Amino acid sequence: MDKKLVKLSKFLSLVLRHKPETIYLSLDENGWADVDRLLYLANQKQTLLTLELLEEIVLTNEKKRFAFNEDKSKIRANQGHSIDIDLALIPQQPPQELFHGTATRFLESIRDRGLIAGSRQHVHLSLDKDTAIQVGMRHGKPIVLTINAEAMNRERFVFFRSDNGVWLTENVPPEFIEFPSEDTTVN
Repeated sequence: MDKKLVKLSKFLSLVLRHKPETIYLSLDENGWADVDRLLYLANQKQTLLTLELLEEIVLTNEKKRFAFNEDKSKIRANQGHSIDIDLALIPQQPPQELFHGTATRFLESIRDRGLIAGSRQHVHLSLDKDTAIQVGMRHGKPIVLTINAEAMNRERFVFFRSDNGVWLTENVPPEFIEFPSEDTTVN
């Protein structure tokens, strides 16, 4: 994705996941924004955005962060909200294990408290280690934690899978986390 699209994608993350009020945008209870209104308000705030650019971002974003409704009249972020949104996801049985990428500097806290959503609605988990490594690299020296999702599911923890394949749950207690030794961090 070129620099212009990356900048616009970050703008969309801000207004569709965290602070729609920065451009006076309204999201419905499921996180959907009216596309025409989004385009109008973005351009009023000097963020030049067209329907064609919006379509390109949705189509080419590697993480598939955004989705249109069927007739492309609405758009929303697939997950990662720090605002109260009901994505209307259906609970699903997770695979045996999932992965969480983080930075080594967070390990002490995770060992004590587990994985918590923090300012977001859910903890994000990956189906594969490579994706988890990429996530961890954004935060520092990466390390991948293995989550015993099957055991969590047996204990009635609820899992969801977002439209872009990210697994979501409210929290992961430490007893369900396999911590690799420090010498197995990714370089």
